[in-house]
Amino acid sequence: MPQLKAALGTTAAVTVFRKLSTLPYRSSYSHCGAYYTLDSIAQYDELGLWTYRDIHFSRYGTLLDTAAALVPQAPAGYFVDELEVLVQVAAKDTLRQLAQAGRLYRSPWEGRYLYCALDRGRRQEQRAARQAQQHSGDDLQAARALFYSLLDEQQRRLYAGLESLAWGHGGEQRMAQFFGLDADTVARGQAELLSGQVLRLVWTVKGATVAAEPASYTFLRQVVKEAAKNPGGTTTSPAVLPGADTPDATAPAP
Repeated sequence: MPQLKAALGTTAAVTVFRKLSTLPYRSSYSHCGAYYTLDSIAQYDELGLWTYRDIHFSRYGTLLDTAAALVPQAPAGYFVDELEVLVQVAAKDTLRQLAQAGRLYRSPWEGRYLYCALDRGRRQEQRAARQAQQHSGDDLQAARALFYSLLDEQQRRLYAGLESLAWGHGGEQRMAQFFGLDADTVARGQAELLSGQVLRLVWTVKGATVAAEPASYTFLRQVVKEAAKNPGGTTTSPAVLPGADTPDATAPAP
């Protein structure tokens, strides 16, 4: 600010801000916003961040707005320390404020808080990706998390219900924690599968579609296993639903 005042020949900060208001400028999110740059000068990286010496700028403006923009973009959300590595300043209070203001979603995760997007669908994708990261040594768990992230909201509920049925006692709570859902949502998925409410399911995995009519627990488990093994390719399926009650219950090829 002193340099700007000197350059503009004024001692009044209001004059500086009036002049700056006509220019595309940014104040630093570090150093209490004491430094300024023009967008035409800043060399933002792919995250929209730029550092000059030890001064940090963001195309989003303040640290609050920067964190609010970066967290939803993160594939697996952020823990405090992960975001701090990126922005190179303390971010714990900033993230807490955003969660309290309803701009981000915060949830406990193995003794820490994981910050994710407020949008439910995006948040579930981030939590599934986080699960896949943490179970990278367990191919089946990682495949489950990957497959789950490819589904829409209804399919996620049904798949969580399906896995909880396979788990048995305590499955609702376990799958709720694993996929970042409410236990009631998992229970609803169970009920829809067992009651036959789902007359037709279409699972789409990276362009490969598998249809089942009516829904069959055994068949769906088989589809999930196949898709998890080969999420980027074509998913094949048996011509007849195992355990289906009707002779014309078929699963057409993709």
